[in-house]
Amino acid sequence: MTSKTLLPGQPLTLPLGPSPSLGAGLYVKDGRVRASLVGVPRYEGPTLTISRVRPHPPTANSVILGVVARLSPLQATVAISVVDGLPLPAGEEFTGVIRSQDVRATEKDKVRIGDCFRGGDVVKGIVISLGDARSYYITTARNDLGVIFATSEAGATMEPVSWQAMRCPRTGRIEKRKCAKPENL
Repeated sequence: MTSKTLLPGQPLTLPLGPSPSLGAGLYVKDGRVRASLVGVPRYEGPTLTISRVRPHPPTANSVILGVVARLSPLQATVAISVVDGLPLPAGEEFTGVIRSQDVRATEKDKVRIGDCFRGGDVVKGIVISLGDARSYYITTARNDLGVIFATSEAGATMEPVSWQAMRCPRTGRIEKRKCAKPENL
């Protein structure tokens, strides 16, 4: 059995041997044991359960996912919806800011926010500090951080072609973005 976090409906691989009794957070569907809660499976005696994992506010070095809500020449405002791999409850999003000097590690003075992000882009970043009373400061200054999902003007899901460009598969048009390196490469 693994100790990774499961999502509702995700099947759980049981170890060989006698089947444990199922407790809270688990059910059987189509002959497979599945999670009904977000959490990590644990044994409580002979019973296998999933206890609810509570999301927490971002802290320094938290990996976040969020949607770009607003752009200005100096910063992009992000609605943070996932913190350290755990989705936040609906309506409990946090606000983050990506400043122009936090977009990439080199040539910081040449960064133009409008060439790196657009409204609606899904961004992966790391919290670098708690910022002011309203928002967290976020960086995308690593290869694996930046835009992970974007929609083109034609409405198609864009594909990254380099670290600073994405292509619309429908029109072939290339748009500038600060792309995150895909995790499987």
